[in-house]
Amino acid sequence: QVQLVESGGGLVQAGGSLRLSCAASGRTSSRYAMDWFRQAPGKEREFVARISRSGGSTNYADSVKGRFTISRDNAKNTVYLQMNSLKPEDTAVYYCAAGGVFWGQGTQVTVSS
Repeated sequence: QVQLVESGGGLVQAGGSLRLSCAASGRTSSRYAMDWFRQAPGKEREFVARISRSGGSTNYADSVKGRFTISRDNAKNTVYLQMNSLKPEDTAVYYCAAGGVFWGQGTQVTVSS
């Protein structure tokens, strides 16, 4: 079992930045590739970013490429999502996931225009 807790969400103006954190406990999260997903009101959950177990490989949804950066600190069992140049369409609940199996409860990000 892996327990995941996201934090760092909030209200920000368009063009601003936020950094989300996902703290893991239980079985070490370094065993898993880690993902960030998001779900906007009335829309399906969508993939945002993934990082490999070692952190050496990342990939991103086209909608966030060049603006968001995923990273991890395995010593701290924490994954981060640095979000820059935020847009109103980035407004959503952001979730982290371990291995596509374990999920956090989400953190709200709201970007005002």
